[in-house]
Amino acid sequence: MKTVPFFRIELSEAEIAEVVDTLRSGWLTTGPKTRRFEEAFAASVGATHALALNSCTAALHVAVEALGLGPGDGVLVPTMTFAATAEVVRYLSGVPVLVDCEPGTCNIDLGHAEQILADHGKGIRAPGMSAGSRIVGVMPVHYGGDMVDVGAVRTLAARHGLWVVEDAAHAFPAAWRPSEDAPWQRCGDNTGDVTCFSFYANKTITTGEGGMAVTSSPELADRMRRMSLHGLSHDAWGRYTSSGAWDYRIVDAGYKYNLTDIASALGLHQLRRAEELRQARETRAGWYTARLGASREVMVPASRSTRRHAWHLYPIQLRTEALAVTRDQVMSGLRSNGVTASVHWRPLHLHPYYKERFGYAAGHCPAATAVFDRNLSLPLFPGLTVDEVDYVVAALQRACEVPATV
Repeated sequence: MKTVPFFRIELSEAEIAEVVDTLRSGWLTTGPKTRRFEEAFAASVGATHALALNSCTAALHVAVEALGLGPGDGVLVPTMTFAATAEVVRYLSGVPVLVDCEPGTCNIDLGHAEQILADHGKGIRAPGMSAGSRIVGVMPVHYGGDMVDVGAVRTLAARHGLWVVEDAAHAFPAAWRPSEDAPWQRCGDNTGDVTCFSFYANKTITTGEGGMAVTSSPELADRMRRMSLHGLSHDAWGRYTSSGAWDYRIVDAGYKYNLTDIASALGLHQLRRAEELRQARETRAGWYTARLGASREVMVPASRSTRRHAWHLYPIQLRTEALAVTRDQVMSGLRSNGVTASVHWRPLHLHPYYKERFGYAAGHCPAATAVFDRNLSLPLFPGLTVDEVDYVVAALQRACEVPATV
């Protein structure tokens, strides 16, 4: 029996050599390579400012803090997301206002967001929101690397006076355009007030652990940088260079979120290969679609001419009404055949914390509730071979046909 992992990390000799060079340099924490990584990343997405951090969660946290999120403030968050998007709102005692998803893309349903805002204006409060509270922001997530309609997000935000923080953990290097004859706009090029990326081990580029916040606002950039390292007036790099000053001042109660030069050494070379890696994933997504596109058992992700998909994930939806097995049984069947698949995600409104703390129930976000019963993500990474894709597809077909023990 073959085995196909969900993800397989493949590093080049250049990345390994850069890490070794960092180890020999004597500068292991935030230093010159992190600065180079920030500058190169900003240029790659067309941003003015970039701040390297130890995770995308950290990036999201300093972003909402810099934008002034306060206790009781509501933030529109897609229910179809990972824990981090909403939990950073809770870090500052804000209220995540969960929004349903589009059934096809699993991206935020802006129609539902508009309805929540309209109801809020009429005094009909979302779970967790109190009388007199306000909704101050929206945090779209680009599911799987397929960008949200950022033009529509900006319109909604402008209409209601909201800031926009993009959770782009899946979306580098992705792009969007409103129509086929319009120019491409890269994710991070003023698509939000702040856009936050992830460099976790299985992301589209990796630093092992890491993230990046980009913005066009010097004020937000300064605030995020200060808060990312204990609220100090000078960062560690500035203090310990020959031209830096030994003294510093604590000007805010900040956090410890800086990225190391060891991690940035990986990032510098991963960044140079980003489009090459994206195209490799796109090719493999195409192999899956060619084999599964006509299937009666599954619905494959759409490729749209107005999106340059980052292809972090290859998510499918099972047509469970036509199957004698459940999604969980299909997952079990794949596993028994050596294929590691995943589910992205259990929607937030179905997690105990959001049920018990805020009173969410399945009916609050019916589209996401329905999607959760049938979605799963197949292995996808640049080194995936055509033989491995064939094996995954055959294993999936067998799992859809034969009931398995969960």
